Amino acid sequence: MTSDRAPPRYSRSAFPDYRFIPGRSPHPTRDPAGHSYGKEATALPAFDPAAWRDCESYLYGVDLFNHGYWWEAHEAWEACWIAAGRTSPTGLFLQGLIQVAAACLKKHQGYDGAARRLAGDGLEKFPARAGTLLGIDTAALKSALRDFFGGESAKQPLIHLSEGMRGEE
Repeated sequence: MTSDRAPPRYSRSAFPDYRFIPGRSPHPTRDPAGHSYGKEATALPAFDPAAWRDCESYLYGVDLFNHGYWWEAHEAWEACWIAAGRTSPTGLFLQGLIQVAAACLKKHQGYDGAARRLAGDGLEKFPARAGTLLGIDTAALKSALRDFFGGESAKQPLIHLSEGMRGEE
């Protein structure tokens, strides 16, 4: 699930001015210079797994993840996770995605051990059976992430959503 091309975009939301890297850039929400300072956090009244194509927060989270905005992806997906029900099968999968995004950030910072542990925690929340959930081939993504965090692949895997998404080529 890696590519040399720029990943497709699935949402219409603009990327933040910078990606947050702790210790290197202003905290997005706590620092007055942060790219999201003073902005209200997104709250969703509900998250319907069957309507994932229509959820801008979910699609934006995928875009952010694929373009290296891992902290921001976590924030976008957190609203979906809460709205889906944190312990529902969909909620657990979203929590797994959140943890994998955090693991990517840790790996980028050079904390490989912490990244592997966090990725492992996240991958445990992926469905046990192969299939597609929220437009993601979970088995393929799980395999690519294991290779990435295990050192077999140097390229961060990308999330490719099912055919028919707006913005796909």
